[in-house]
Amino acid sequence: MPDTEPLIEEADPFDIAPVRLTVDLTALAENWVELSKRSGRARTGAVVKADAYGLGIEDCGLTLYEAGARDFFVAAASEGATLRAYAPDARIFVLSGIWPGQERLFLENDLVPVLASEEQMTHWMSVIAEVGAYPCAVQVDTGFNRLGLSFDDAMALAQDVSRPTSFDPVLVLSHLHTADAADAETTRNQLDLFQQVSAAFEGVESSLSASAGIFLGPRYHFDLTRPGIALYGGKASLAMDRPLRTVATAEARIVQIRDAKAGETVSYGGTHRLLRDSRLAVASVGYADGYMRSLSGSGVPLRNGTAGGAAAAFDGYKLPVLGRITMDLTVFDATDLPSGALLTGDYVELVGPNMPLDDVAEAGGTIGYELLTGFGLRYERRYTGDEV
Repeated sequence: MPDTEPLIEEADPFDIAPVRLTVDLTALAENWVELSKRSGRARTGAVVKADAYGLGIEDCGLTLYEAGARDFFVAAASEGATLRAYAPDARIFVLSGIWPGQERLFLENDLVPVLASEEQMTHWMSVIAEVGAYPCAVQVDTGFNRLGLSFDDAMALAQDVSRPTSFDPVLVLSHLHTADAADAETTRNQLDLFQQVSAAFEGVESSLSASAGIFLGPRYHFDLTRPGIALYGGKASLAMDRPLRTVATAEARIVQIRDAKAGETVSYGGTHRLLRDSRLAVASVGYADGYMRSLSGSGVPLRNGTAGGAAAAFDGYKLPVLGRITMDLTVFDATDLPSGALLTGDYVELVGPNMPLDDVAEAGGTIGYELLTGFGLRYERRYTGDEV
């Protein structure tokens, strides 16, 4: 039989995906370089926990490694094991520490546990008694009241001459809880306590600043900074006049465009009543995709007392969310667009250069961290650029 053309032509999945995410790896690398410059004499690491803030630990990790990062921070040992293939000679710190049964995972992947409690410290001493000297990090609580040894316990550990010689900390770290406020008494207190701890662990590198702390200046930089959200385009600090380059652009496909009359209602509960004849664009994105219900345009009160409601961007126009966001669908107001400008199958920008991450998050009463890490598995992903 003669060859025939297929009846159905296959399309690029990215071109037809209900929701899609573009990750600009060049922007990511340039953001790391900028943060490295702002870190002054301190080395600059990279926080890639939560799958690189939802953007993919493999591609982002390799990009950051090639940009020059040699110190990485993950939340779980499994993340570190994944990252090891993409950062072959980097130090990979596991912020959750080590638990019984994880020893082989750490040793085989050359992971550095961040010890944050007396229980973890006791377990670690038993591990090194068996395997010999192996690097670790010590986390100290200086006022956050989250993870970390107390100040007194950390100082006692530093001064304990009886500790085994195989105990080999390579980093002591703490975390600022109000890094936006350099002049706040609590921030100054944390700095003072950490300076004492750093001095007590003579010869051990120190790290205090994550993204926001970098912008507090050299006193807060110590030996190593560890940026996270700022790498991915989030505005980490009030001291930033603007975020760094946009890394993530999330888009949703329009699946239907419909006309509705003034006085009609939109979406569940009829919470939004139209004040004019409207053109509605129904997009294939919902809270199952991390486009949170709190972004709904239904007068949801936010913490500052204003009414919520996000928008999407298309061709220079803002399209407000109308009514409640549902699991898989969101309705946008396309009335102000020129007739025929937006068609079924087109994509609107949910987050990106025209819809800044932090602005969208604020519209939903949250922060960029939560919005960015909420992008789920239904997003078709495309990675662009790979060089500084």
